[in-house]
Formats: sequence, structure tokens, C-alpha cells
Amino acid sequence: MGKTRRKTAVRASAHKKTASGRRLSPGSKRRKPNRRRRQINKARLFKAVFVIIVAALIIFAASLVWRFISLPQAPDDGLDFSVRGIDVSSYQSGIDWASVSDQGFAFAFIKATEGSSHVDKEFQKNWEAVNDTSVRAGAYHFLSFESSGASQADNFIKTVEKKRGMLPPVIDLEMYGNYPSNQPDVDAVHAIVDPFIEKIEKHYGMTPIIYTTYHVYKKYVSGYYDHCDIWFSDPDMRQLPDGKSWTFCQYSFEGQLKGADGKIMKIDLNVYRGSRFSWLFY
Repeated sequence: MGKTRRKTAVRASAHKKTASGRRLSPGSKRRKPNRRRRQINKARLFKAVFVIIVAALIIFAASLVWRFISLPQAPDDGLDFSVRGIDVSSYQSGIDWASVSDQGFAFAFIKATEGSSHVDKEFQKNWEAVNDTSVRAGAYHFLSFESSGASQADNFIKTVEKKRGMLPPVIDLEMYGNYPSNQPDVDAVHAIVDPFIEKIEKHYGMTPIIYTTYHVYKKYVSGYYDHCDIWFSDPDMRQLPDGKSWTFCQYSFEGQLKGADGKIMKIDLNVYRGSRFSWLFY
């Protein structure tokens, strides 16, 4: 009997319990985490992420290629600029937007607002119609010196809906009425332009483009708004007065565009300074 009890005690002590209450038989070891399985899972995850990234890059590259080959060919008019555009307002009604790119134009600036209350009567129709084409469009605001920049920005924001792929909003800064002979003070103009830019940047997430002329740029823009791209109105397509380069140039008021009724209308012509490839990232 004594020997039997000792053997039973030995067998009982040999079967130790695990933390979960399960007994381990003699010679068995506690299981360790399966490192091999974890490594396999990590490898699979890495492979899946890699495949997703490669697929996204392929789609992005294909999109760029398609957009590049879809850009209209610029007319053979001797100008060394491969991306052309137009700007329009209510003076050009009945635009056949579906045919604009076929006529060699890749972009359009469309007048939206003026001052703190005026809305161009053709804007909404143009803005909606151009959205169904490959033409990249931007909206512009004719700046008034008779109302605050904040109220003018509100008018623009209320009128121009944000949309994917739109060009940056434009401030049309030029002398009008009696102002060419009675020009406002620089500080007075900046007191209007500064809050306009601030509100536009905050709402659209883009820095506005400034449309201007040689003398207005020299007096009111140069050295003050260097962070803004310039849309320069100059038939001679000169450099800016301070030697810097413009991004867009309005070089003609005598362009021709075939309208929806087949008639030819006069149109303002513009160029983009960069290459066709850089246009894809503008």
C-alpha cells in the first residue's frame, strides 16, 4: 500500500496545471505563440497593401495619359503656347460648350460676379454647361472699388459652387469708369483686395488668380501679391513690369468662336504659359 500511494503521488505531481486549468502530461511543454503564423499574416497584409498601391498608381497614370491625349491641339498660328483658352461673360451668349474643345480650347474663365450684388446673367448656364465637357473652367469676379472686399467675396461664394477640377477663382483688378484718370490710393485698393482674397482662400482652399493690366499690376499688385498667379492682359505678351512671369495671358480681343447657332462670335483669347504636361497638375 505504501508503494502504491507514493506512485500515485508522483503521477499526480507530474501532471501540472496550466494557467487555464488544463493539465500538462509529463514531458510536455507550454505552447508558445506561433511566430511563423504571425509572419505569414504580416507578409500577406504587406502584399495586399502593395497591390492596392500599385493599382492606384496604375489608375492615376492611366488617368494622366487619358487627360494628356484628350487635350485639344492648339491652332497653328505661330504662338509657342500649347494650351489655349477663352474668357467669356454675358456679352457672349449661346456658347456651344460641347464644341469648345474641338475648336482648340482647353480652359475657360467665366464671369460670375461684380461688386457685392451683381451676378452675370449667363453665369449659371455657362457654369453648368461647361461641367459636362472636358474644358477646365474657372470663375472670375470683377472687383468694384465701391464696396468692401468681404461683401464682394460673399457675393462670389454665394454664386460660384465649388466643383472638382475647377481653376482657382479670379479677381479681375482693372480701372473702370472714371478711375483710369482718377486712380484710387494703393492702400484703399488693398483694403478691398486683402479681405476678398482671405475669404476666397478659406472657402475654396485655393489662392486666387489676379487678372490685371500692365499699369495696374505695376502700381497695385507687384510686391504685394506675389503668392498669386497672374493672368496678364497684354496683346504683346510681355513679361510683367517687375520681370516676373505671368501664368496666363489674354493676348487678343478679336478671337472667333462658333456658337450654338453656328454663327461666329468674337471672343477673348488666352494662353497658359506652361507645357501641356504641367497643365495636368495645375
